[in-house]
Amino acid sequence: MRFVFLITGLALVFAISWLVSYDRHHIKYRRIAILLVMQFVISFLCLHTAGGIQIMAQISTFFSWLMDQAAAGVSFVFGNIVIKPGQTVFFFNVLMPIVFIAALIGILNYLKILPFVVKWAGRGLNKIVGMGELESYFAVSTVFLGMPEVFITIKDQLTKLDQKRLYTICASAMSAVSASLLASYMKMIPGKFVLVAVFLNILSALIISCIINPYDLSAADNQAVTPTASEEDSFFQMLGNYIMDGFNIAITVGAMVLGFVALIAFLNNCLTALIHISFTEIIGYVFAPVAWLMGVPQKDIVQAGSLMATKLFTNEFVAMADLQAAHGLTAKTTAIISTYLVSFANFGSIGIITGSMKSIGEKQGAIVAKFTMKLLLGATLASVITSTIVGVFY
Repeated sequence: MRFVFLITGLALVFAISWLVSYDRHHIKYRRIAILLVMQFVISFLCLHTAGGIQIMAQISTFFSWLMDQAAAGVSFVFGNIVIKPGQTVFFFNVLMPIVFIAALIGILNYLKILPFVVKWAGRGLNKIVGMGELESYFAVSTVFLGMPEVFITIKDQLTKLDQKRLYTICASAMSAVSASLLASYMKMIPGKFVLVAVFLNILSALIISCIINPYDLSAADNQAVTPTASEEDSFFQMLGNYIMDGFNIAITVGAMVLGFVALIAFLNNCLTALIHISFTEIIGYVFAPVAWLMGVPQKDIVQAGSLMATKLFTNEFVAMADLQAAHGLTAKTTAIISTYLVSFANFGSIGIITGSMKSIGEKQGAIVAKFTMKLLLGATLASVITSTIVGVFY
């Protein structure tokens, strides 16, 4: 039965992507097949083998340890604020550790460790799939840097790209998540699902691009990537910049979550008073058929649909908090929805991407602004691919 839902979930993605494709006659079926095989291998190794499960557990434990280290700084700064024993405060326990994780990423970047990993991982991906040097490099680098910083690394190349290549680049950015947020996600959903989603989303975004946005590169276009050089700061200047970037991310996410949670509560209460059904229930019914086609058990489809819609209209943190509070969901539903939530596919990210592009070049910003809704659709469908495949193993 699980393979029936695999077929229905992937068929849904392909049908919608085909309908909005820029070039239906040149869809890259061979690349899609290779990418899907890679996803199944990764999912099987991570979720269905003793070694893979053990590695996922060790990595999750490592990130939990990092969060414990971050807690020392949080406790020092906010230690006089009284918190009840066992109580989790979102701002302190989930958001503030981002500052510490951002500092670690800065150090790895300064020591040229991250650029080395990204460069060769991107080249390896391109050798296997043939998406292009720039596209493969960018797909991998989004995992480590996130938006909008990742765009800066290829700023010089971005100004020369046409609409098709820009779509692929932006779809990868929306489908990935920043490494600085991984530990925070793991405070809210099981770490193994966060890690698997990170790997699969890289490939899911490329699958969507092969359907919606197929193209071939000439030898002249497919040149080796030369990341834009940044001004060489001293170590402590760099560290201070990354710490402030992490703090700004935490504050921005906190403000977004505060505003969206309050807005949803307002809508729920207003609609319940007027028509005796909440806003989250309504959008849950709208998305329920999609959840069912992805393999969510029938008893959970409305609740799962509500979580999917919440992520789309707000952001992944709001939806993860709702998932934490949900009761009675099956293990299969938890696996599918958890992996679905690990991406930047929401309306807020559209503003980040278009703003980043406009800051690099008005022309490129105008091009991206024309396909923002198709971009959001593509990134959402990429999340559907990831979660559908994960559902096969539960």
